[in-house]
Amino acid sequence: MYSSKISGLGRYVPDNIVTNDDLSKMMDTNDAWIQERTGIKERRWVQEGSDDTTASMGVKAAKIAIERASIDKEDIDFIVFATLSPDYYFPGPGVMVQKALGLKTVGALDVRNQCSGFVYALSVADNYIKTGMYKNILVIGSELHSHGLDKTTRGRGVSVIFGDGAGAAVLSRAEATSKGILSTHLHSEGEFAEELIVKAPGMGTRWVTDILEEDDPNDESYFPYMNGQFVFKNALVRFSEVIMEGLQTNQLAVGDIDILIPHQANLRISQFIQKKFELGDDQVFNNIQKYGNTTAASIPIALTEAWEAGKIKEGDLVVLAAFGSGFTWGSVIIRW
Repeated sequence: MYSSKISGLGRYVPDNIVTNDDLSKMMDTNDAWIQERTGIKERRWVQEGSDDTTASMGVKAAKIAIERASIDKEDIDFIVFATLSPDYYFPGPGVMVQKALGLKTVGALDVRNQCSGFVYALSVADNYIKTGMYKNILVIGSELHSHGLDKTTRGRGVSVIFGDGAGAAVLSRAEATSKGILSTHLHSEGEFAEELIVKAPGMGTRWVTDILEEDDPNDESYFPYMNGQFVFKNALVRFSEVIMEGLQTNQLAVGDIDILIPHQANLRISQFIQKKFELGDDQVFNNIQKYGNTTAASIPIALTEAWEAGKIKEGDLVVLAAFGSGFTWGSVIIRW
């Protein structure tokens, strides 16, 4: 059995900064209201006419990660791409990355686990590498939310939260050691699937011909719906549980955590977990204030930014944790 380690990280966010004050010109909201509830000050949204897409942003982040891994792109032998906002309904963006990078006929897998997507994707890649199937796997989380948000007062409870961006990691094979990804932990609870959902186009319940015939401009099923308080309360419980599960599996304690990088869903969730676990400000990394919730991209963007800032050093215990639509949640325990 091999070990898997993160050998390279990359991130990309659009240049266009959208502040809370900018949003107040689109809908009935204000900076204080948004910051109080989410901690978000600004986010990045792809501008109309830009060539940025979910796949192309993933490619930009991937190129940086591959370069930092000190490998040639031809050394990548598998791709795992996590997103809820693919360029097309199908095919998924994994094959588009394969084409853009010119990676011959390597396999490409798409993961649809929303906010937990990158954690799930890392788990898949980790196990492929540990069993010896692949040597270098490109793992991407990328989202383009801004084109699918209800930017009116009706949709403000959701639209103010989300941003666009991409993050990528190269996971590489190493001889079995005490370093690298120690364990991953995945869970789901489909009972609450409709508490955070986009129902349309809903191929299983509505025919495309019916949708086109109705052509209803007030059809809200195409926009995200979130039962905010219910999601928030469940996230607090599941974040705590899955972090502890990962630590206990590896006979570690909260005090062993050097840095916790949670999915950037809401700053208040991160602050609650930090307080509960009695972690210092230098032990929890947050960047939701700048980027909003970038769903599957949030952890790889934050992980890359923390590494770039020198907050992750060799030998550190790094904990990743996520919770989101599905409900799905998970954690990754890494010895850097």
